Amino acid sequence: MLNGLNEPSGGNIFFLLKEQARRTEKQFLGPGFDELMLCLIRKEMLMYERRCVRAQQMMKDKGIDWLFVSLSSDMVYLTGINRHPSERLTMLMVPREGRPKMIIPAFEAVKLEVEGHEIFYDVLTWEETDDPIAHVADVVSPDATVAVGEKMWSGFLIKIQEVLPDANYVDASDVLVPLRIRKDDAEISALQRVGELMDLVFTDVCSLRFTGRTEVDLGGDVFDIARQHGLNPTRAGGVSAGPNSASPHHASGQYTIQEGDAIWIELGQGGGYDNYAADMTRAFHVGEPSEKYIKAYRAVLAGFKAAFEAAKPGVSCQDVDRAARQVISDAGFGDYFIHRVGHGLGIDGHEPPWMVEGNTDLVETGMVFSVEPGVYIPGEFGIRVEDIVYVTDDGAQSIYTATRDWVVVQ
Repeated sequence: MLNGLNEPSGGNIFFLLKEQARRTEKQFLGPGFDELMLCLIRKEMLMYERRCVRAQQMMKDKGIDWLFVSLSSDMVYLTGINRHPSERLTMLMVPREGRPKMIIPAFEAVKLEVEGHEIFYDVLTWEETDDPIAHVADVVSPDATVAVGEKMWSGFLIKIQEVLPDANYVDASDVLVPLRIRKDDAEISALQRVGELMDLVFTDVCSLRFTGRTEVDLGGDVFDIARQHGLNPTRAGGVSAGPNSASPHHASGQYTIQEGDAIWIELGQGGGYDNYAADMTRAFHVGEPSEKYIKAYRAVLAGFKAAFEAAKPGVSCQDVDRAARQVISDAGFGDYFIHRVGHGLGIDGHEPPWMVEGNTDLVETGMVFSVEPGVYIPGEFGIRVEDIVYVTDDGAQSIYTATRDWVVVQ
């Protein structure tokens, strides 16, 4: 998204516009081009740099000299670079003041421009026979306070500690979590697009045949449907059927779905779209359900509604959980609601805030999290309904429009 406009942030048109803007603003403002569009493109180009500046402001407040972030969701958030971590060190080094630095293998550095990344940092390359940690020792003072991203491999951190033994190492979560926990407009727009695609996936899954198929087989179809709609699923599964549905983290297996089975499916298949995660759970039933199932389902939906309505700025995270739990307990199913009501979502599928008893942090505008109450009765059935919601000044809004009722399938 281009700051709320319906243009793909990673598409070829957007990339060409950015490149053209870099080369010559005068030519870019030719006849028929809206000057406001150029301002918006400039703003988008600077998005990652602005995030690093915000990190630097927090570092000053906390007395942190350097922020080290390796390949991870934190790197995606601060730079847009989304690559799998490997034994070759790629690390963003953000100083308290001044221009950040990126340590990166030389043969990987060439892709930064090719992929259209916003380069607002000094690029420090290293060859295959070099020691990349030497770059760290060259620029960081021996007694610096260094905030390290929690997703950095311990092997890299140990080597950094060897060259900077007198540095003070702290957890970078104190900087990164407050930055990432409240989504900006671009992130909300990206998640809304995820919601639109997931609604399409749900519609297509409803038309599948369930009976006589294994969980794994059905999960394969869900995986393919997600890919067809532009998502990038990472696993073919997420199907919990019959007695397996009573396990909240069941891994799809060879159970064959039959008449009378309750089923829930995690439709995102572990993937997402444009760097943002997809997470949506819906319930299905082969044939008409029993009265017990209907009663439990109504309790789950009422719990969902209670949590959804409680999710407003100023309410504690634990009170969102309590709202759902109270309703489900009053209906007689409290002992079967055995997990928290939700978790944050963004670049990671699970991230703060945690909507759970004991978390007294307050809900804030811009937070995004799941609302997913469930009831799991061992040996019988399980039910889970999950939406992703974002918080506005007035309360929660779902990124989905798909029905939350169970769907009868064949």
